[in-house]
Amino acid sequence: MIDLSFTFTDKCWLWQGKGAWHFITLPEDKSEEIKFFSENMHEKRRGWGAVRVLVTIGNTAWETSIFPDSKRSAYLLPIKADVRKKEKITAGDKVTVKLKINV
Repeated sequence: MIDLSFTFTDKCWLWQGKGAWHFITLPEDKSEEIKFFSENMHEKRRGWGAVRVLVTIGNTAWETSIFPDSKRSAYLLPIKADVRKKEKITAGDKVTVKLKINV
């Protein structure tokens, strides 16, 4: 069984579009591993190349999906408002993330 879980720290950033979305960019090397893993899974792929994950930031854990971003050559983790509020996260903050691929 493959265990794809890791911890990393990066800045939370704000994307402005239809609404404002907060993201954290996963490290490129881990993103490559995730891409390889997701392309070779025997399960049906999700829309937009999304990969289901279990995330923990501080004392808050939740299930969500990460999305590939070709401009950054990495996956993006959306940080929902509820998590930002509980963990007092704003754009520009460095955040430590525990992430596990949900298979």
